[in-house]
Order: sequence, then C-alpha cells, then structure tokens
Amino acid sequence: MCGIFGGVGDGPGLLSDIMRLSRHARQRGTDSSGLIFSDVGRFHAYRADFDIQQLRRRLNPSPSRVVAGHSRLVTHGLQDNQPVIRDDIAVIHNGIILNTDSVWSAIHSQPRLAIDTEVLPAIAADVLGANGQVADIPARIWDLCEGTVNCAMFIPRHGKLLLFSNNGSLYVGEKNGNVLFSSEMYPLSDIGCINIRQVEEPVVLDIPVVQQKIRVTDFRLERLNLVPPLPVRSSEEALLSFPEREMRRCSRCILPETMPFISFDDSGICNYCHAYVPRNASRPLAELQDILQNYKRHGERDTILPFSGGRDSSFGLHVAVEVLGLKPIAYTYDWGMVTDLGRRNISRMCAALGVENIIVAADIEKKRRNIRKNLEAWLKSPHLGMVSILTAGDKHFFKHVETVKKQTGINLNLWSINPLEVTHFKSGFLGIPPDFEEQSVYSSGVSKQVRYHSRRLGAMLQSPGYFNTSLWDTLSGEYYRSAQAKTDYYHLFDYMRWDEKEIDSALNQYSWETAEDTSTTWRIGDGTAGFYNYIYARVAGFTEHDTFRSNQIREGDITRAAALKMVQDENQPRYQNIRWYLDALGLDFQETIVTINKIPAVQLHSSAR
Repeated sequence: MCGIFGGVGDGPGLLSDIMRLSRHARQRGTDSSGLIFSDVGRFHAYRADFDIQQLRRRLNPSPSRVVAGHSRLVTHGLQDNQPVIRDDIAVIHNGIILNTDSVWSAIHSQPRLAIDTEVLPAIAADVLGANGQVADIPARIWDLCEGTVNCAMFIPRHGKLLLFSNNGSLYVGEKNGNVLFSSEMYPLSDIGCINIRQVEEPVVLDIPVVQQKIRVTDFRLERLNLVPPLPVRSSEEALLSFPEREMRRCSRCILPETMPFISFDDSGICNYCHAYVPRNASRPLAELQDILQNYKRHGERDTILPFSGGRDSSFGLHVAVEVLGLKPIAYTYDWGMVTDLGRRNISRMCAALGVENIIVAADIEKKRRNIRKNLEAWLKSPHLGMVSILTAGDKHFFKHVETVKKQTGINLNLWSINPLEVTHFKSGFLGIPPDFEEQSVYSSGVSKQVRYHSRRLGAMLQSPGYFNTSLWDTLSGEYYRSAQAKTDYYHLFDYMRWDEKEIDSALNQYSWETAEDTSTTWRIGDGTAGFYNYIYARVAGFTEHDTFRSNQIREGDITRAAALKMVQDENQPRYQNIRWYLDALGLDFQETIVTINKIPAVQLHSSAR
C-alpha cells in the first residue's frame, strides 16, 4: 500500500508542489518509493527500495510538465516495485488486488512479475488491443479485479494519464493552472489547492504523446526482506508442543489454577466469576444513532473508524456503513506486525463498502529492531509479566488517531473493541492483582500506569538488554494509549451486543479471509499473536483464548463444555504465524523455540476460600 502523488501542467511551482505532496505521502510508509516523469521525448521511471526523499535527491525532474510518484509501505516484498511497467503502460497503484489468478485467466495472459499491480497495465493493454478506448479501461478493471484499486496509469503512446479509484482513496485539486493529485485530501489542501474533489469517476488528463519505450532505472540496497513469505509446513513444526497438564479449572468458567491471583470457593467457582460484572449488556442502538446525528455531514465523510482488518473492526466497518448510514474513513496504523492476511482483509472490506482507507505506517525496520531487542532480552531472562512488551510498538495507534482527526477535520471516532477481550493475566504475571471494576479493555489513568511501569521496571532490571533504544517508543505509546485525554470517542459494542455468530455471518458475505493455521477468527491478521500465545500455553498452560471463552461463559453465550473444546483447538501452536514472526525479526526459529521450551512451567497454586 502506498501514498500516490503527482501533477500535470505548465503553471508555476508544479515541481515544488509535487515534492511537498511526496513528503505527505511518506506518512503511508517509507520502505520503498518511485517516480515517473517525462524528459527529452520519453518517460523515465525510477524505482527504489528506500525513502522517496533519498530518491528525489538523486534525480532532476524539473523540466517535466508531468511528474508522479509514490511512497510505499511494502506489502509483497521488495523484489518488484512501482511504477510497474508492462506493454509500455506505467502504473502506480495503492491497494491490493486479491484475485490475480482469475484475472490473468480472464485476459488469457501470464504474469512476469510477483507484484499484484501487474494485472492493471495488462488489463489496459488488453482493452486497447481490442480497439477499446482509454476511457474504457477503469470499468474493465473494476469488472475483473477484487480489492482496492487507487491508480495513476500512464499511457504515453496515447498521451493520457488515467486517475481512478474504487474506494475513494484518491483526490485531485487545482493550483496555478496545474492539476495535482494525492491519496488523501489533506496534502492538497495543505499546499493551497482549490476545487479539491474525491475521484469517484475516472479522470483523464493529457500528457505528452511519446512513442519511445519508458526507460526504467532501479536502485536497490541490501536490506532485510520486510515481507517474509508465509512458510509451508515442515518438520521443524514438531518443536512446537506443550505437554498436557492436569490442572484444576473453575467449575463455572474454564480458568485454570495457574491464572494469577485465582482462588476457588468450596463449589470450585473462581473469584473471577464471583467478581464478574456483565460487559456485553449493551445500551440501545437507537441511543448511538441519536448521538451520531450531531456528527453526520449529509453525504460527506463524518467518522474515523480505527481499522486493523481484524474480525471486530471489519464488522464495525460493515455496521457503520450498512446499519448506521455513516460515511467513514477507515484508519489503519501499520507498525510492522500486520500480516498480508490482515492487509488483504483491509483491501477486501474497503473495496466492497467503498470506504476510503487512510494508512499511517511506522518505520517498519525500526519497529522490528525494537521488538527484536526486547525479545532477545526476554529470552535471556524469561518473565511472563514482560511478554506484553513485545506488542508495545502498536500503541501509537492511539496517537495517530489524533493525527487523522486534525488532517480530516473529523472529530467522531467509532471503535469496535470487543468488550470480552479482557486479559487480567498479562499484568497479573507482573504481580498486579486484577481490577474487577475496570470497564475498558485497556486500563487507563496515570496512577495505574505508574504502578504498572514500576512493576515492569523491576522485571527489566533482571535483564539489562531491555534498556535499549526502544524505551521511548514503548513509554510514549503507553502514554497515548492510557493517559492522553480522548474526546468524541464512542464504542460500537456499548450500543449493540457482541455476538460471534452474527459477526462471522456478516463477514462471510464479504468472503472475509481466515487463517490456514487456526480455526479461530480472532487476531489472525496479527503477526505477534501466535508467538506470545505459544509462550503462555507452554509456560502457564493457558492463553488469552481461555480468558475470552471464560467471559463468554459468564455472559451466557456458550457452555463450559463448548469452551473447553474450543480452546483445546485454539491453543494449538500456530507454526506458520510463529515462523513468519521470527523470520520478520531475523531470529532463528529453532534456537528461539528451544529456549522457550526450556522455561519451567508455572507451578500449580490453587487455593480455596
């Protein structure tokens, strides 16, 4: 996924405005970049596996009256970059095409590259080869392709530049007689454009007619592959195992005696059950609809919906559009552990619902270096209370909601957090007793955070490797998640009951994709979940699935027998997810898993009151 930018015209300031747009595009990722422009009777395309600013310093497109480019969050590796050239048609594409195999079959052609974008110029060439018109190309692409397609397509031999989008993540504006375009509205507004509009119908712009082939230059660095392939099953999978343990479990829910601070009464019912207050008893949906009337903008974008592509946020997007009648922007924060499965579901949902998707991408390499440093420190002194530090990097999700609010002028946030995803044990293993009065999934408040981090500091002192360059990233993320004041935040599941069957049924109509290595639909687009749940299962004998299913039992949604059967399957090691995670971090699978397997199991400590 990338930020597209560019412009066409003879007016003053074209290049400087386009370069300012390129800096805005970096918000969507800096893993790779590309530029295309006309010069001396031909078009030149430059592709690089580094930042657009670094690429810009190497080039001089100043004489050109047409310049475009991208700054990219890598989704399919670094081998094939954009602009993608085929049949002398150049394409810059923001999105993911989900059905490339069927597209190639439909146009009776074969791919030459690994990147999904290649089907777009191939379709265009097929249309033009059948005596079709340039204006016919977008309709044919929309007819054949599944997934998001936001595209700047250069056809030099016809002297045309096509701009088109099927979910609204492309805008055009005007300045000094020039036409400029960007993946978002804000950059165009920031440089002073007028007549800014969302590309809902294809835009055809005139560019120089050039018969010479597009000249392509690639710049490559020796870098770690940011998108390791999903591994196939292999013999090393046998390393992933945990012995069955005879553990006492609550007679009402399924929490085991290794759960921190658990105790049982004479009937075998745990204190978590006794203290439980129903979380899934929602207020009337009509109450939320009344609130939303204050935010709706009559056909204009009116809502920011934080969107990971996971099960609950995908359902939330469905409800926002189809039930509540909102016109949301789906906001995604990619911190380096969103898998291609998660990104495909983002593409699938946004395309189907016609929803603009604003992506804010972290420095992926930096985030993964931070994770690796913390994991290496953890492996030297394993502590179950410190496992959560491996996911500290995703907390800037909350920071950039405010960024998107400022850029769009939209205040309303509608979150789709599952109210049953409460995991007291993650801080419990730090020695912090459960706060049964906590009403949110994430604990908040300065005093709670001070207590939490003081306990975490004690654990960190056992392994000095934790004191690394990731500390500020971790602490600032926690601040934005838990301490920063939040306004205009609403939670969908405060107003409608969370129902797993209803959610799965709704997502089936979008052909929402599930994982190959697990039966659960929870956290399957998260590259970290399989790994940390393996640690909990191996050492403590349970995972977050046990706590989630226990909450469902308490809500009356499932029986205890059904929950036990579910977690027996859901807690099985996810080899593909775990191997992908360690490959992404550059850590050896066998060495890491052998170290985890040697960690002593949590001692059984059941008590009765």
